[in-house]
Amino acid sequence: MISHSFFESHTSDFYDFYRNKLLHLNAQPNKAHLALAALEKAGKLKAVITQNIDGLHQKAGSINVIELHGSVWRNFCIGCRAVYEVDAIVNAAGVPLCSCGGVIRPDIVLYEETLDDGLMAAAVKHIAGADMLIIGGTSLGVYPAAGLLRYFGGSKLVLINKTATHMDEVADLVIRESIGEALASALSSWA
Repeated sequence: MISHSFFESHTSDFYDFYRNKLLHLNAQPNKAHLALAALEKAGKLKAVITQNIDGLHQKAGSINVIELHGSVWRNFCIGCRAVYEVDAIVNAAGVPLCSCGGVIRPDIVLYEETLDDGLMAAAVKHIAGADMLIIGGTSLGVYPAAGLLRYFGGSKLVLINKTATHMDEVADLVIRESIGEALASALSSWA
């Protein structure tokens, strides 16, 4: 239901699903979001690279966030490219339409679509230049984002995930707990 072909062929159903299942505009940042924002503010973190589309990193205070899969908070007309706030989708009945008659679409990457080349290049630049890379809350199974790890040339790789990943054996540190708990604990010990 969140594929490009479904969006094209069942647009009204897409928006029903999107509004009911993907828009959680009152969601609040968790311990992981807050810890990452604190690390960035302290100058210890240069960028957050995320596949999440919820904007919670920014809500927590992170500034340099690379949203590989876009954000529900940004929307645009597929006809004239006019930019819209999320309210244009939330408050529309049925398919949200621009004043030009085009469909207002969320600025998210749907299945069957490619990631933005500029965002991927920015992610590669940050990963390639990092001394330490912390990967958390992912099985490293969603490509092409999972493939970004191959660009890391730093000295310390940390994996934080509740379950094993195929990269555990090459990591310098593997932590088997929620990223929120792990980062909150680490942050409190650094203070």
